[in-house]
Amino acid sequence: MAATAQCLYLSCRFQSLSISPPSSSRPYATAFKPLTSSANTSFNAFSTGLVSVNPILGRRGGRSISIVCEAGATTKKPDSAAKRARQAEKRRLYNKARKSEVRTRMKKVLEELDVLRKKPEAQPEEVIGIEKLIAEAYSVIDKAVQVGTLHRNTGARRKSRLARRKKAVEIHHGWYTPTPSPSPSSAPAV
Repeated sequence: MAATAQCLYLSCRFQSLSISPPSSSRPYATAFKPLTSSANTSFNAFSTGLVSVNPILGRRGGRSISIVCEAGATTKKPDSAAKRARQAEKRRLYNKARKSEVRTRMKKVLEELDVLRKKPEAQPEEVIGIEKLIAEAYSVIDKAVQVGTLHRNTGARRKSRLARRKKAVEIHHGWYTPTPSPSPSSAPAV
């Protein structure tokens, strides 16, 4: 049970103030701590609240004391917020695993392509094994996009990076020659 907040305004003269916890028969009695205060003080009186004691000059030079007692509720989250936090943590771990798998697959493909590029006596048949790795990486990337772990543009960019790197290796070894793009002047008129 949460403690309620109360505000008091006392119009009297006194030097000290003492607030004690309510009787132990109440269920929220353990939330309060005994308090002793004098004017011009502000300190933590409750486990989750604050008591401020400030003198205010009243009419005709009399002093009145303003006492503000604020006791907050427990810090327990509502059930819906706790459930959302659990769901978010579960999704975070799930997405982290998916992204890690995407990075691992891409790294394997890029390492194999680097080895093939540096190999002086490479044969065109060696690309077939790399194409299988690329297909697996594409599958993992597409699945990550499908379930919402990656944005579709991010997935497309990563797939394009793999394809461009493979094409660069093929061009480097002379297994592929890009066709020149037609110039605008040689295009047929419409």
